[in-house]
Amino acid sequence: MSIKSPESPTTSPRSVRPFGMRDRVGYMFGDFGNDFTFILQSSFFMIFYTNVVGIQPAHVGALLLGARVIDGFTDVGMGILVDRLPNNKVGQKFKRWVKWIAIPVAVASALMYMSFVSDFDSYGAKMAWMIATYFLWGSLCYTAINIPYGSMASVISNDPTERSQLSVWRSTGGTLANLAISTLLPLFVYVTNEAGVSILSGPRMTIAAVVCSVLAVICYAILYVSVEERIVEDPKVQKETVGLGKMLQSVFSNRALLGLIAAALLLLLSMMFLMGMLGYVFLTWFGEGRLQSPASLAGMLPALTLIVLAPWLAKRFGKAETAAVAMFIGGAVLLVAYFLKIENPWVWIGFYAVAMFAISVFNYLVWAFITDVIDYQEVRTGTRDDGTVYAVYSWARKLGQAAAGGLIGVALGWIGFDSAIAADGGAQPQEAIDGIYMLVNVLPGVGCILVALSLIFLYPLKKGLVEKNVALLAARRGEEVPESVR
Repeated sequence: MSIKSPESPTTSPRSVRPFGMRDRVGYMFGDFGNDFTFILQSSFFMIFYTNVVGIQPAHVGALLLGARVIDGFTDVGMGILVDRLPNNKVGQKFKRWVKWIAIPVAVASALMYMSFVSDFDSYGAKMAWMIATYFLWGSLCYTAINIPYGSMASVISNDPTERSQLSVWRSTGGTLANLAISTLLPLFVYVTNEAGVSILSGPRMTIAAVVCSVLAVICYAILYVSVEERIVEDPKVQKETVGLGKMLQSVFSNRALLGLIAAALLLLLSMMFLMGMLGYVFLTWFGEGRLQSPASLAGMLPALTLIVLAPWLAKRFGKAETAAVAMFIGGAVLLVAYFLKIENPWVWIGFYAVAMFAISVFNYLVWAFITDVIDYQEVRTGTRDDGTVYAVYSWARKLGQAAAGGLIGVALGWIGFDSAIAADGGAQPQEAIDGIYMLVNVLPGVGCILVALSLIFLYPLKKGLVEKNVALLAARRGEEVPESVR
């Protein structure tokens, strides 16, 4: 999207309703829909294929890492497509993709958890199903809906405070989906076998995945009818088409984007590794998989207070400043939990809850970070490139998620975890049990501290510069400067 001059604004004179609660709630349901498939994958994909289907952890991890290479092309390609595909209907640049992709992404998600795959005689056939359905969901369908959805925030409002509100409401949608998946699903999908060992039930996992897919479509529908795209290109303005190579070069030279990518990679690596290890630590160290349900509840429910608290902290201290302090706290809590060697599950759940609340502070604000980065791109180059900037960032997040999945697979093999024993409902050797407790605490703890350091030393958009950029862009467009930055 090209910004010509104050005399040639990109905002059209059409009449739209003011930003309000309808936009906040609608945008929240978008992430609710996303996470009915995404959180399901991050929480259960690895354990489903290792413990139910019988795939070696290293092979699942290799898939997650390999898929991210493909996503480097599909994510950025989707961002370019969103930015450059002609749009004849004002206010539908991003929303049209939600309408087109909602059902395909839901179907693709459900296909990943078909329990009949465990009955395949060939290990290769099991691998083929896992790989095909994962690429269909993650690299194609999820990319095609998530890139437009995430980019949409930058055109709903230009006010930093309202964008922070969108970010926390989006994260609230993710939290609610996470609560539903991580607290209710374990009660349903984990059962005790005849030997008295807690296991994951394949048929129950299939049912749960189908239900989540139906709920995802409903949430996307609510997003579509609730959110308004306010910052739109004026179709009467003839804009200059920037060469693809030059555009990508300007995006990848964006210091704020690169700093945020570093922090996001470490955040996702830490958070998703921690979440992915929950099922393993409760099945082995504590001996009861269903404890994942109250642990997930304790880790997410307090974060709902951030709907009010996070925007206030961001406005008072700045988003980057607030997130850095929170991540230091979260990392320290996890490292203390490791050195205490906690044997009481409820005490460890308490430590986990504090760490997750600290991590959630950054996670609730992170989507407002990317809108600041898009503004910074416009200040630097005169073009917004909403979809492309968000696509590059989204790919970085996927790298963190994949690295977490890959690291889980490698680390489980390193400590001696045996998927064949797990598939048969047996108990793991003691060295594997001890290793799992170490992994669930130390790796995320160190990662959280590295996130804080990245925000402090690599990410330039602290409070003062964000407010300066917003005021500058408002002046360029001939718009009123938002009250929150005056």
